[in-house]
Amino acid sequence: MNHLSSRAGFTDDDGISVAKGLIRSEVKAAKKTLTDSFKIQQAKIVFNKIEQTPEFKQAKTILMYWSLRDELPTHQWIKKWSRSKKILLPAIRNDQLVVGRFSTESQLVKGVFNVMGPQPETVENANPSSDCTERIDLAIIPGIAFDKQKNRLGRGKAYYDKFLRNKNMLKWAVGFDIQLYDTIPVTTKDVKMDRVITPNLTVL
Repeated sequence: MNHLSSRAGFTDDDGISVAKGLIRSEVKAAKKTLTDSFKIQQAKIVFNKIEQTPEFKQAKTILMYWSLRDELPTHQWIKKWSRSKKILLPAIRNDQLVVGRFSTESQLVKGVFNVMGPQPETVENANPSSDCTERIDLAIIPGIAFDKQKNRLGRGKAYYDKFLRNKNMLKWAVGFDIQLYDTIPVTTKDVKMDRVITPNLTVL
């Protein structure tokens, strides 16, 4: 592991907000040093790990993400897994995260943060508390940073936190080793992951 920091003393909302911003900037700068070929190689390690788990093998419906340039690449894995499993992708509708089924890349449309996601007519339900989310067996989730306590730092809009809260599904965060910290600042609104997986470490 080539990037671990230890941060403590996050005692107030303003301080937490500042600390989160610093980490986001730090990770953004670190990611710029990664080549595309390195990202693909790192993704292969992470998703091969996932494929070997009994939880993945048993899962029928998986929530994935269509990766941005600075995220662990997922495109080839989504296409591969969709041949044998139901793959859902997130989209933002009315300022909340909803999900739709992946079928082909050509049917994806650009949304918030320039993330490619399902077309409006494919979204299963615009209500994130609906039964459709209860059918998700495994959620594979990106983020800006993670820590050894399985906390996750996102892009700041809390879309995933609101969607995942009180949901009965496995929540696995994935990323590069440079995104893993000893400790990151969190609040009670931040949803903890069940597992954090990077190429060189799996936090259970």
